[in-house]
Amino acid sequence: MNHRASRIAFRLILTALLACASFVHAQPAFPPPRNLGDPAKLGLGIQRAMTLLATSTPEHRNTVRVLFYGQSITEQDWWKSVAEDLRHRFPNANLIIENRALGGYASQNLVKSAETDLYAYQPDLLIFYVYGSHADYENILRRTRERTTADIVIQTDHVNQDANLTELTDAAQIPIPDGKIWNSFMNYKFLPEMVQKYHLGVVDQRNLWKQYLQENKLPAKQLLRDGVHLNAHGNYLMAELVKPYLVRRTDTTIDPMNCDVVKTQVVGRDIRWKDGRLTVPFEGNRVDVVVKPGPTGVPADIRIDGRRPSEFTELYGFTRALAKPGSKWPPVMLISAEKLPLVEEWTMQVARDPAKEKTYTFTLTGSKTGPDGAGRSDARFVSNSGRIVIPTEGWGVEFALETLAGVKPLPPTFTVKWQTIPHFTDAFNSPGVQDPSIETTVTLAQGLSNSKHTLEITGPESTPVASIRVYHPPLQPTPAPATQPK
Repeated sequence: MNHRASRIAFRLILTALLACASFVHAQPAFPPPRNLGDPAKLGLGIQRAMTLLATSTPEHRNTVRVLFYGQSITEQDWWKSVAEDLRHRFPNANLIIENRALGGYASQNLVKSAETDLYAYQPDLLIFYVYGSHADYENILRRTRERTTADIVIQTDHVNQDANLTELTDAAQIPIPDGKIWNSFMNYKFLPEMVQKYHLGVVDQRNLWKQYLQENKLPAKQLLRDGVHLNAHGNYLMAELVKPYLVRRTDTTIDPMNCDVVKTQVVGRDIRWKDGRLTVPFEGNRVDVVVKPGPTGVPADIRIDGRRPSEFTELYGFTRALAKPGSKWPPVMLISAEKLPLVEEWTMQVARDPAKEKTYTFTLTGSKTGPDGAGRSDARFVSNSGRIVIPTEGWGVEFALETLAGVKPLPPTFTVKWQTIPHFTDAFNSPGVQDPSIETTVTLAQGLSNSKHTLEITGPESTPVASIRVYHPPLQPTPAPATQPK
């Protein structure tokens, strides 16, 4: 066979292989589920996000932030299939999708890591699935409603044993939870109550999973790689059950930029410059500028309630505190501030206390603050400057490093680092509009008290502000319990 014939034969073989690959890819490797959920309920609770997706056009590509959050099940490959499906169905949307799940972190830990991972992300759509304490599960839901305007869709538990097929499902017969009926309590009493209380979307995958197993005469273990986690078949099924829920409903009309949780005020129509100042009363915890195309101009001064945003302690946030050696799991999960922070990096030098098991001593240094005190993990710590506060319940060294990150043996000393980051700007400086089909926005303040405020932008009328957008979460923060007299 000559070289030309060889090349032709190679191309024919390659074409045949590619055709076979395409055919195999197009065919599901597993039997598809017949029931994808009650059509009358699909998309409930998530219509702001779905409208943003569905109304995106090549000329106006809505930005939609999606967050997958939970523990190890949420880390599995099914989420990638769901994300790809969204990108495929809504190619004109400017989708920003992240998965910040932390395998091994039940709700008791996730309620702490959410302080850095969830609320600051400000998702338009949260896809949430976690095991653990029902009280902390609700705390996460409530705080998401208090601090963000996210649409939330939760998932009932998948089936992990054949006994689930005959479990108690009548909420009226489910008593206060104990170990014997915990699954029934969570899936048929607690989670439905949360759906109603917080107006959530819900993928009822537990019932759909049961039906799938029965229709295909499969044992529960056929979809699992161990007693809980999904194998390829389980990942396929979970993705196929979540995808159909993420739809725009035809019986719901919503303006996603002017609704009960988001308001947009257009300069020149709703608000106007006067004497070199744009004054905007608003109610909410976040305010953005939608940037106008054109020259960037000079920076415009920002005041909220007469103060620079940098003067609000609540407008500073913190990144995950990560250890070296270590991994993505934070050994210190709760960090806050009593005094006005600085934007800086923090370094904590940690040592095991040889006299007390599972207790640590440390020194703390800020890149701008400098040495800022020493403390112990078994006592509440307030740094000398007041810029860092760590409660005793914020620590989780052994679980984060030894159990999950596999740092064994745990060294006698290690380093933990994190950053204080700004959720504000004191001066609006247009970044310019690089793509006119996608809104360019600048967040002026995120994390304010969810109440009435007054924004003042001082600068020339040519300052490129197209509109002001305000985010007003639907719930007010729950007041801290009153201190009981001694």
